Amino acid sequence: MKRKDGQQKSRRRGRQATPEALAAVTPYLDAGTARRDRLIEYLHRIQDDRGYLESGLLTALAERLKLSTSEVYEVASFYHHFDLVKSGETPPPSLTVRVCDSISCSMAGADPLIRELQAALGNHVRIQPVPCVGRCEIAPVAVVGTHPVPFATPERVQDAINQGNRDEPIPDQAMDYSTYLEADGYGQLKGVLNDGEANHETIIQTLENAKLRGLGGAGFPTGSKWRIVRDYPAPRLMAVNIDEGEPGTFKDHYYLKRNPHRFLEGMLIAATVVDAAKIYIYLRDEYAGIRKLLQRELDALIRNPPCPLPPIELRRGAGAYICGEESAMIESIEGKRGIPRLRPPYIAEKGLFGRPTLEHNMETLYWVPELLEKGPDWFSAQGRNGRYGLRSFSVSGRVKKPGVYLAPAGITLNELIAEYCGGMQKGHRLKAYFPGGASGGILPASLADIPLDFDTLHEYGCFIGSAAIIILSDQDSVREQALNAMRFFADESCGQCTPCRVGTEKAATLMSEQEWDQPLLQELCQVMSDASICGLGQAAPNPLRSALKYFPEEFA
Repeated sequence: MKRKDGQQKSRRRGRQATPEALAAVTPYLDAGTARRDRLIEYLHRIQDDRGYLESGLLTALAERLKLSTSEVYEVASFYHHFDLVKSGETPPPSLTVRVCDSISCSMAGADPLIRELQAALGNHVRIQPVPCVGRCEIAPVAVVGTHPVPFATPERVQDAINQGNRDEPIPDQAMDYSTYLEADGYGQLKGVLNDGEANHETIIQTLENAKLRGLGGAGFPTGSKWRIVRDYPAPRLMAVNIDEGEPGTFKDHYYLKRNPHRFLEGMLIAATVVDAAKIYIYLRDEYAGIRKLLQRELDALIRNPPCPLPPIELRRGAGAYICGEESAMIESIEGKRGIPRLRPPYIAEKGLFGRPTLEHNMETLYWVPELLEKGPDWFSAQGRNGRYGLRSFSVSGRVKKPGVYLAPAGITLNELIAEYCGGMQKGHRLKAYFPGGASGGILPASLADIPLDFDTLHEYGCFIGSAAIIILSDQDSVREQALNAMRFFADESCGQCTPCRVGTEKAATLMSEQEWDQPLLQELCQVMSDASICGLGQAAPNPLRSALKYFPEEFA
């Protein structure tokens, strides 16, 4: 359309937001501003308040953020915890009960629990099978709203609904800010600040001498990572990964609900040494009580800081396992789909908003204050069987006492079960174990005397990752749990690369057959591991390969 002066008249294309929708979406934004990188936070606010994301509000949100409607839709539809409802469609029930059906919960009876709940609760409650919710020690787990029900049964779930328990409370065992200060908390941080930049190299050397490695799964040397990021030009940023979506992993949850400030102090020490201008903490959405706890304690810390602090933002994941991959997490913090980036460049050079970024798992930072206090020799002397340091093992499955156990790096599975877990459950005999969650592969009982640590399992086709140990007994099927893991990967693939997107789906279909086409499955494994962009597709074949290699009797 042309105006009388001959100039082209600007005209927006696509669906337009109504004045009512624009007014309705405004309270969900930050006061006085609307930031593109906080798109996922705004989507959470709408979902929490209304129970779903209505299409008209998404159009209005796009207009407020000066984005295309399709961009907002593609972000909202990427994450499992958002419910999109088009105009005229029926919204989901007001209450959702999520039931974990990953490996540990599957062995504990998740499938019959789901069927019984669907039959008992009818259409007024949505029963949703979901992947691991990070509470494998109390399997099977159901989550009513955001309120977890441990060792769930239909009766316990119904009781939680009847009692109105829909929100997870703040953990009552957590050490608060004032108590932490009374115990000389933040003393190490003050020392780092008082000693100035001249001491930063000494701190990095302490971490290197302690042989502290990244405890989120990759195992990259911590001191080296700090030095690399510090050497890139400012401004630098920091991102903390607490997504913890690997099935079988719950160590970060365990530590945070007890002493969040020990982690926060380690985080601030790291930010000081690399001179990070801002910190982003990315927490998985399933940890609703931890989110409230962290926000409360961050508020207390900021109100009465022990020293000058950089800006800190607590960001909320939205149910996407792929965001545990560091570059996918960076994309999510920027308000986008959690799609892994091609590398190089690595995020140490070009991470958040294009700036050099120090990325760490929560537990790695948790150890920093104690390492600086006790020295590197204390930590490195803790190992066993020729290994160094301590490891936090998340143990679930067929043991008497599942839980998180701090044990020497290099401990064997047999030692771990006997010394920490109270032995196997009555009537169960060790058959197999996942040494590193769903992606770490599966090993037989005959290999239960291998030291458990970084690099010790590679020759067996496995890895320790986040040290999530899932124990299977002679009453379990390795074949079934390998299929469980592959279905998980197929569901959680971001879809960016064909080898992972198609490979995991095809493998899960073939593994559902009574007879496995082993040559074709092996070929699929090779393609996925060789050609996938990120660790999800590269590691997805591990349980399948392990099942075929170590448990041929299940395929006879």
